[in-house]
Amino acid sequence: METTTFEKAQILEDLVAMLEDMTSDWDTEYDEGITLQTRLIGDLEFESIDVVQFILDIEERYQRRKLPFEKLIMRDGRYVDEILVSDAVDFLHQELNRTVA
Repeated sequence: METTTFEKAQILEDLVAMLEDMTSDWDTEYDEGITLQTRLIGDLEFESIDVVQFILDIEERYQRRKLPFEKLIMRDGRYVDEILVSDAVDFLHQELNRTVA
């Protein structure tokens, strides 16, 4: 069985491309370029529906359903106020590289 290792740099590149595609026609004040420190809500002006769409795009890109996204969007039973691109990269790096028994 061949296993694929997902490197953080590739995950970042994938997420930046997804986010740029999602926000390309949005009228936002943010023009810094998407980096690990970019905030989805504070910088890219994501609303809850945008977070849902981003999750769906991630599932489609990696062909992985049922990733535990609650680890990314919730802390202590409450939704987080902000998600950094680095949070998403770290989450995906951990979950995509988890060995499936």
